[in-house]
Amino acid sequence: MNETRKTQEALDDALKGFADRPLREAAVAVLNSLGYDSDLTDDAGSVADFLARYDAEKKLTEQQRTLFADWQDVEIVFQITDAEIGNVASLLDDGFDTGRASSFVFLAVDLANADYNRTTLANMTRAINRLFPMPIVLVFRCDSRFSLAVVHRRAHRRDQERDALERVTLVKDVDAATPHRAHLQILADLALPHMVDEGVANFDDLHRAWEDALDTEELNRRFYRELFKWYERALKVCKFPDDGAGNGSKERQLIRLITRLLFIWFLKEKRLVPEDIFTEDFAAKALKDHASNATDYYRAVLQNLFFATLNTEIDKREFSGEAPRTYRDPTKFRYRKLLTDPDGFLAKLKTVPFVNGGLFDCLDDFEGVSEGGRRVDAFTDNIDTQGKNLHVPASVLLDPEDGLFPLFRRFKFTVEENTPLDQEVALDPELLGRVFENLLAAYNPETRNTVRKATGSYYTPRRIVDYMVDEALIAALTERVAPTDDDRGWLEDRLRYLFDYADAFDDAAELFDQADTEATIRAIANLRVLDPAVGSGAFPMGVLHKLTLALRRLDPKNAHWEQFQKDLARDRAVAAFDVPRPAAREAELREISQTFEVYRDSDYGRKLYLIQNSIYGVDLQPVACQIARLRFFISLTVEQRASEDAHANYGIRPLPNLETRIVAGDALIGITGPNQMGLGEHAVREHMSRLRSVRERHFNAQGRDEKARLRRQDANLR
Repeated sequence: MNETRKTQEALDDALKGFADRPLREAAVAVLNSLGYDSDLTDDAGSVADFLARYDAEKKLTEQQRTLFADWQDVEIVFQITDAEIGNVASLLDDGFDTGRASSFVFLAVDLANADYNRTTLANMTRAINRLFPMPIVLVFRCDSRFSLAVVHRRAHRRDQERDALERVTLVKDVDAATPHRAHLQILADLALPHMVDEGVANFDDLHRAWEDALDTEELNRRFYRELFKWYERALKVCKFPDDGAGNGSKERQLIRLITRLLFIWFLKEKRLVPEDIFTEDFAAKALKDHASNATDYYRAVLQNLFFATLNTEIDKREFSGEAPRTYRDPTKFRYRKLLTDPDGFLAKLKTVPFVNGGLFDCLDDFEGVSEGGRRVDAFTDNIDTQGKNLHVPASVLLDPEDGLFPLFRRFKFTVEENTPLDQEVALDPELLGRVFENLLAAYNPETRNTVRKATGSYYTPRRIVDYMVDEALIAALTERVAPTDDDRGWLEDRLRYLFDYADAFDDAAELFDQADTEATIRAIANLRVLDPAVGSGAFPMGVLHKLTLALRRLDPKNAHWEQFQKDLARDRAVAAFDVPRPAAREAELREISQTFEVYRDSDYGRKLYLIQNSIYGVDLQPVACQIARLRFFISLTVEQRASEDAHANYGIRPLPNLETRIVAGDALIGITGPNQMGLGEHAVREHMSRLRSVRERHFNAQGRDEKARLRRQDANLR
């Protein structure tokens, strides 16, 4: 047995008692299993004692101190220095050294609740690290789950006397009873004996080694390498109908399948899709004739999940009938004859919320094949004729060694998008974009370079995106906000501070008075951000995160933001050409009030109305646009509270219709021509006003018929 496997087994044993042992004992057991131990320790006392002692100089703001309201217990586990790393006797006889900067201190915390998002744990980590000269590694216990948090430091921009606590990296929500294999691997990579074998000899080496081991970029690269090997294997055995877009149809169809399944895997992390339907055992029980080389699993389980579940409202889910009006309807369940218990399968998927958003639109036409209709997804009960060109063997998805789902299970996924300063060691939704752009560029090995040039599909590193977002937003807001002190240089400095994740839990009110706060929030509410080559959404997602951060710091209770959204709704109603529509206006105002009533203290209302009013994108690639839209959906889903109410879509609001916000098209082609009127002409302005009204209604439409009707109106007006 190799050393990594031994470490994983020791860690697994230590975690099994993690929930029930006293906090110090539980933390020591886990850290000992990774080879960390020390006699350098101290008695933290109660949480109140700990704060009184280590925050005697009041380094924490009042807002930061509220973070400790959920702390039930705290323990200084031990301190790791060069002495412990070098395995020699400690030179200190008096225990824990508060002045030793070249060391780690492990702190264990018991939290009151079972569920905390990454941002909250990161803010706790930064707050505690303000109190010590050395890095504090936090072990959090939330019910039966274990989380580990580490912070990176740099010089503070505004106060050179202290460090800015920059990137917080977490190994989050390890299930102590049944830990995910990826979590065991990540933690085993931090084991001290392993690092000593790799040349770690002192604290500085250890610090760098921890950063390397917790590098999410390397995790993404490793996942993509394994996924690309699967993609090459699948290309050899899968068959798809021609999608009508020219050469490379099979490759595009396979890429579409990967992106659909990746998105579902993120939903599964939110417990919105049943875990067991992606297993060999479920396939064997659900299908009458399950065989590894057959397509029955892909058809009856996955296609029904894609089109008849995720893309269909809960109360409209049913099997297709024999009448022409239903057997060509791609929102109806199919393949009844392939399933052992069709009604039971329908009930199994009933708890999956309606998603909306485009990626799960069936690409088959309503028309029959004889009438010129096309079968791209081949979602049809006529398998022998119209579905004969579809072949996705179950083994491609379920095989324990080479299947896609076992590959996914080897990695940990998270629905929270990582930021430059707040990240989890897991695969986040940005992966959707990376995978799509890399596979798109590689799908034709002979012409991959020209494919990149033709589509412009280049992945932009996150740190570059973050820089671009900061510079664009600061330049725009500096022009739009009239500071009360009339000092635009000082305003720019304050905006940079406002957008700095490292200071995310500082009270921005110390730099923004009431007038400046209202002016900045109003300027954000009136921003329009357009990415003319949006790709899979890196830049607009960066904008969404930064504007959400700014609003959270300026307006923690969403009071100003709610009022501005109501003002915008009233302005839209007045400006729309076919108004007065008082009922529609009042309905929108009620919806805004209900949104903030439910999500008063969360980012949901901030994100929803930024997506609705502020962020736009264009791209040549329709699938890229769909991925960008779905990243917005995941970002909204993170902030929502799931429920058991089917009538409320299980607490998950379907993705708003973003087809008019993230648009597939060529941003370099002008919209005027020899036979078109100019944009300034009166008739064109009238049409644009009507079009704006239709698109506002389309944004929140959910029924398939309603969306189709509004799309027809949109097309006619254009």
